[in-house]
Order: sequence, then C-alpha cells, then structure tokens
Amino acid sequence: MSEAALTSPLTLPCGATLPNRIAKAAMTEGLASPDGLPTEALERLYGIWSDGGAGMLLSGNIQIDRDHLERPGNVVIHGEPSADLMTRLNDWAKAATRNGNHFWAQLSHGGRQTQAMVNPHPKAPSAVKLGLPGGQFGEPVALTVPEIAEIRDRFAIAARAVRDAGFTGVQIHAAHGYLLSSFLSPRANQREDDYGGSLENRARFLMETVAAVRDAVGADFPISVKLNSADFQRGGFQFEDSLQVAEWLADAGIDLLEISGGNYEQPKLLGIEGMESEEKQNVAPSTARREAYFVDFALAMQEKVSIPLMVTGGFRSREAMDYALESGAADVIGIGRPFCHTPDAANRLFEGAEKLPTPEDELALIPDWLGFLKRLQMLKAIDGFATQYWFYSQLYALGREGKTAPERSVFAAFREVESTHKRLMAQRG
Repeated sequence: MSEAALTSPLTLPCGATLPNRIAKAAMTEGLASPDGLPTEALERLYGIWSDGGAGMLLSGNIQIDRDHLERPGNVVIHGEPSADLMTRLNDWAKAATRNGNHFWAQLSHGGRQTQAMVNPHPKAPSAVKLGLPGGQFGEPVALTVPEIAEIRDRFAIAARAVRDAGFTGVQIHAAHGYLLSSFLSPRANQREDDYGGSLENRARFLMETVAAVRDAVGADFPISVKLNSADFQRGGFQFEDSLQVAEWLADAGIDLLEISGGNYEQPKLLGIEGMESEEKQNVAPSTARREAYFVDFALAMQEKVSIPLMVTGGFRSREAMDYALESGAADVIGIGRPFCHTPDAANRLFEGAEKLPTPEDELALIPDWLGFLKRLQMLKAIDGFATQYWFYSQLYALGREGKTAPERSVFAAFREVESTHKRLMAQRG
C-alpha cells in the first residue's frame, strides 16, 4: 500500500501530472556563474537528481533581482533575459527533466535577508532590520509602491522565461522571511498604505504577484506557492493568518501549495533554536509517530482548502511519508537534505528502503563536526548553520565532480563555501 502511495501520479488543477509523490525540495546550490548564469555544474547536479527518481525537482532560489541574492551563486533572471541566459536555462532544464520528471523554478527575492556583502541596503516592506547579531545583513530600505509593482512584474517576466526555456512549472517563494514572506509578517511589515496593516493588505503583494505570473504563463502551466505555516515568532505571521492566505491562494487558482515555516531569526525548518523563544501555534498534534515538522499544520489546512499540498521538512522514514499521504495531510512529500548525500533517495524508497539517513545519521557522516564547533567557539544553535556548509559542499561536489565528498570535514567545507562566495562576489560584472 505504501509503495503505491509514493509512486502514484498526481494530476494538478492545471492538468499537468506529476509521475510520483516525491519532490526534491528547493535547496540553495550556489553553482551559478558570478553574473547569475546557469552552469554545467548545475546541469550535472540536476541530471543526477533527475536520474534519482523524484517526480518533481524544485530549483534553489532563482532571484529576480541581481542586487537581492540569497547568497552568491544564485541563478538570476533580472528583467528580460538575454539570449545567452535563455540558452543556459534551456540546457539546465533539459538535464533536469531527462528522466521524465518535472522541473520547477523557484522564483524569489531576498528582501531584507540579502547579505550585506551583496547589498548593504536591501529593499524590504519597512526599514526593520533582522534581529541577528554579527552584521551579516544590512539596513533595509522600505519599498515604494512603484518599486513593488516593478518587482511584481519581474516575477512574471522570470516565470515566462523559465516556461519558454523548458521548465515545467514555477514556485513563488513566499516563505522563510524572504521579500514576499516579510510582507506577510506584522513584525517586518509596518507599512501604513495598501500593502500594510490588515492581513488582506499584507497579502496584497503576494496575490498581485500570483495573478501576474498566471497571466504570464497561461492556465495550463503549474504555479506553486511556498508559504510559511507560521513564522513561530511573537507578533509574527501566525497559523490563522496562513490558513486565510491559503484560502485566497486557492481561489486565485494555484496548483500546489508547499507548507513550510520559520525564517532566519527563527529557523524552524532547520530544526534548530532561533534567537528567541518559539511562539507556539494553535494546532493539535496528530500523532506521536510523526517526524515531519509541518504535517500537523497541513492536516488543519486540508480542512480549509482543496488544492494539493506539498509538505517539506524532516521526512526520513517511509512510515512518516505513508502517514502524511494516507492521512490526507500531504499530496506531495518534499525531501531536501537527504538528496545532498543520497541523490537517488527517491529510487531507494521506491525499491523498498524503510528510511533515509536521519539528522543524527547525517551528523555522523560529517568528519570533525564537534571539533569545528570548538575551534570556532560558536554560540548555541549555530551548529545547525555551520553544518549547512557541509551540505553546500556536497552539492558543489555533485555539480562539479558528479559524486559526493563525504570525507570532507565541516571545517574544509566552511572554507570552501566562504572562498567560493568571495570569488563570486569579486568576479561579478
């Protein structure tokens, strides 16, 4: 029964069909050229993932503004694409769909979570700086209404470009504290115009963007939105808000809603502590066996909306995936980190594997993890961010060399990622 659930196709409202219920969730790759062009390394990485069996692959952040990257090495579609960019997007899409799976572009704008080395004064809903120490992020500047309209149109231009290049769908990133997500948050959005105040106003930018993207790609092209179930912060975007926005998105005709949560200040998706105590949400736990972070929110959301839901975060066991599908909590299972070190994770599950490596298993894979933390004398909870560099390094290895590098220590990975970021920034045109 479980194998049939995982391998069964899913027909979306627009008419497109996913061949199975596993999606490779979006993970930042950092493999683009200094000017944001897709590279052979991205083609190699996504070709490997296509062969790995997932029914749908989501790209990492494709930014619609070159001055608002999530990190150096993002692919960028800044306005109308050049012929060179279209060729490279097409080559990437061909590699990523060679096994008959879908490949969707995650379109994003970094907003106030743009690193200061990229932009010391990133645009945001309001001039509210991230509450994080260290000076990694700059002082944000509030967007004007004409600038909001320009960004909305850039999302539409990018969506049309990836459709024409051979991608099979798009996802609008409105989670994790990036620009569209920050507009939804009362903490980050303190505007007093039509884009701030009430939830309807705070959601206006997102809803206008969805409408513009639909106009750009047509009725039969899949559109997804990634939405926080909650920010898990006091005074932030709450689950009741998320339910209402999900209803509006369903009415707007999206094809898949991905449920996630948290932001840089409260990184719930990473399973680590944030900079403040977590704000609990009014959602009943479904089962003690559940391991995935957001299944309870998805179950509650299914009572309000009928659009397909994708749930990402924490899935490792076949039992939990089966539960999410069979309970109706999820229509698509999003899997992230395991694809960094086990790129054929989907095929392994289809062939009968009972679980993928757990977070504890993954830490055991990383050489000198504790030694690295002691050498840098990191604060509590920063280990989750530090080990992210090891996963980044595995994506570098898959893209550049076609195989993982599990022997690479987290300290070596940290140096590799930092040096790559510096090189990319120095070489930007």
